[in-house]
Amino acid sequence: MTHHVNFKGEKVIPVEEGQTMLQASLAAGIPHYHACGGKGQCTTCRVLVLEGQEKLTPPTSFEQAIKRVKKFPDNVRLACQSRLNGEGVAVQRLVRDEVDRIIFVDDPQENITTVMGESRKLALFFIDIRDFTPFVERSLPFDVIHIMRRIFALFKKAITQYDGEIIDTAGDGLYAVFGLNSRIKQAANSATLAGLKILADLRIFNNTYMRPYFNHTFEVGIGVHVGRVIVGNVGIGLSHNLTVMGFPVNVAARLQAATKELNNSFVISAVAYRLLQNPPYAVGCDYLTLKGVSTPYEVKLIGKPYEKKEVTALPETIQK
Repeated sequence: MTHHVNFKGEKVIPVEEGQTMLQASLAAGIPHYHACGGKGQCTTCRVLVLEGQEKLTPPTSFEQAIKRVKKFPDNVRLACQSRLNGEGVAVQRLVRDEVDRIIFVDDPQENITTVMGESRKLALFFIDIRDFTPFVERSLPFDVIHIMRRIFALFKKAITQYDGEIIDTAGDGLYAVFGLNSRIKQAANSATLAGLKILADLRIFNNTYMRPYFNHTFEVGIGVHVGRVIVGNVGIGLSHNLTVMGFPVNVAARLQAATKELNNSFVISAVAYRLLQNPPYAVGCDYLTLKGVSTPYEVKLIGKPYEKKEVTALPETIQK
């Protein structure tokens, strides 16, 4: 009996009874990598099963052994070991050229899940230091970097305490995620607790260090949202190569930016707020129309209004 398999982006090919997917793809002219000669002793013929996983024969002992070492997810199979017992199978070759081979096979840091990318529900956390530019303009370079290190250490301590992962830093702000090792409810709670701890720790830092030694205080804006995102490894050597992308990330970043117009240091989406086990008191509720978003987002304000800082007037220039 002949079945068919759809190699996405390439062609639909027949697979004869007793044939492996690798044998069928090679017979159909697909340049399918198979460094070990199709003996189940390497992983270059691996495919990602997109549809019809149940229509494939069970993993062989070779596949099971490799899976234990490589930590392959269930939908990654070796084409040289897989046969079809029904229609409706769609796969994608993972190694299609030399660059793919380097990424998927030769990289000693390879983690198949992060290299391939996966969909996850996470809590997204953005924080930015308010009014940092005036401090930069009137301070020595050493002091600027020193204070940045102190503040970012404060951020990192709170984020890691609640099992968050810092993904990126940009200027005087950073982006972190929660939920890589927990469910979404716990992630939302952890992100919120981390944000509240940062606000409390920053208040102490201002009172005991910044005000006495620099006659300056800092405030921050925090935005938190939850949603399904893509988690993957882009392989450029930054932040453990971890990248988190998706529309919810953009929403979280815009909530952080909206702290200015809402005059509140911590803005959390109502979606995330409803997941909290012991939600902090919300001093207000608002609806934000975000750029690129068709429907207004309901948000809760769980921080504090910003302090009104007096601006020292510069002396007038004496006209001669």
